[in-house]
Amino acid sequence: MTIPAHRQLPPSAQDAAIARVSGQLLSRYARQKRPLTLRVHDTEHERPIELPAGAVELLMDILEAMAAGRGVTIIPENAEFSTVEAARALNISRTYLIKLLDEGEIPHRKVGKHRRIRIEDVMAYRARDDREREAILDQLVSDAQEQEMGYQRP
Repeated sequence: MTIPAHRQLPPSAQDAAIARVSGQLLSRYARQKRPLTLRVHDTEHERPIELPAGAVELLMDILEAMAAGRGVTIIPENAEFSTVEAARALNISRTYLIKLLDEGEIPHRKVGKHRRIRIEDVMAYRARDDREREAILDQLVSDAQEQEMGYQRP
């Protein structure tokens, strides 16, 4: 992937517990929305590290996700996918993705002969597609209930 990204898979139970405790300790400082200075101790040194307020907020989000047992991926804003990467992220063929791009379903730009798709646009398409799929499933369930096809209303 050409995007400078960091991906942390779902944490172990021990790491999730550490994240939970760390998040709880850090939360009272994070609410102040100010830079935060941390003191880091290792075997030979003690050094202060100043974190900008935005980094503290991001760290809180990471710790909350880890405490809940979820993995985390950090991708810079305005990062772009190639068509291969976007197709892989959407779990569709590259050919189908090209069709979506050509039809204007997902915005993109060209760099020479190559298409580049902003990650935000890929995720927006995925969310829109998921909502449409959910609405169709809800309608199918409703139709099945109305036709008394073995589905009962709650």
